Amino acid sequence: MSAEVLARLEGVSKSYGSVVALNGVSLELRRGEILGLLGPNGSGKTTLIKILMGFIRPDSGRVEVFGLDPYEEPAVRSRIGYVPEELALYESLTPKELFDLVARIRRLDPEAYARRLDLLVSSFGLKGRMEDLIGALSRGNKQKVAIILALMHEPDLLLLDEPIIGLDPAVARIFKELLHDMRDRGCAIMFSTHVLEVAEAICDRVVILHRGRVVAEGSVGGLLELASKEKTLEEVFLEVTGKAHEVREVIRALRGEA
Repeated sequence: MSAEVLARLEGVSKSYGSVVALNGVSLELRRGEILGLLGPNGSGKTTLIKILMGFIRPDSGRVEVFGLDPYEEPAVRSRIGYVPEELALYESLTPKELFDLVARIRRLDPEAYARRLDLLVSSFGLKGRMEDLIGALSRGNKQKVAIILALMHEPDLLLLDEPIIGLDPAVARIFKELLHDMRDRGCAIMFSTHVLEVAEAICDRVVILHRGRVVAEGSVGGLLELASKEKTLEEVFLEVTGKAHEVREVIRALRGEA
């Protein structure tokens, strides 16, 4: 039996004036998987995630999150954890004040929330910064705050837009292990990233976007096998997005080759 589909796009398109962000995109995100969303800048990744969050409405196509239209039914966001690429935090608050505020808004059980928060804060090495103003934190520590906000209510669906920006290697490794644990407990995770090695290391399935279209989809192993057993995910990515020749020519020019 196939895993339960928690989020689905069918033929979704979205334009901003003359700029086409998404063009007939269809995909599914299933319970108990980490889906890697790959693509060059401007490929439509952030627009796709914002549509799943219900922040913007597509021009055409169908969107379902937990069986509902997220734009028409914003209450579905209570079951989603979201880390945006561009952080928007209350910088005049401390992390502790912000976590407590969001916990009250989400009506989390105080005891369960306290245990969960202590685990996350300890795991991400943020204990010594809980009383500092968020505006005074480093980019990496602000990223930790955003991640903890997305995880502390134990969501069924996680939408992560470039989530490891600013994290040091040790914290990034802890975060990846935490994502695997959440996946194994039934969470569905979409992980948008430019770091192909990260996608190759943690994702069960990959969708590659280019110019608003899905140009490749499948397991990481399946995509590598489809291209060639000797190729990396990076090489597959460059081929399906039509960048391989361009990159080779730039490298040749840098080396001074004719």
